[in-house]
Amino acid sequence: MQNTRLNNLLDTIARSLGQWFVNPWRRFSLLLISWLFGFFLGSAVSTTAGQKAELDIVVAAFLVLLTEITSRIFYSRNFFARQAIWVESLNLLKIGFIYSLFLEAFKLGS
Repeated sequence: MQNTRLNNLLDTIARSLGQWFVNPWRRFSLLLISWLFGFFLGSAVSTTAGQKAELDIVVAAFLVLLTEITSRIFYSRNFFARQAIWVESLNLLKIGFIYSLFLEAFKLGS
């Protein structure tokens, strides 16, 4: 890429955010927020798709595709690349999402 002011600004912001998330408590809090947001998304999607009852199969196929793509991103990299904060937060978002769908299924089953 060219060395423009916008590119320099974005690089500086990314570097400072990376340094900010080196702190273990900040990293843990971001990962926890990601997991909770995934849990919320799972509840919201299942409630919305279940209420509409028109595109259930399409929505389910799309959600399976997204979780598989996320798993492919997380598990295809080596151990050190897996330590990137955005990869870990994306994986925890997926875990919270799947956990929420399991809980919704248990609610419907009982």
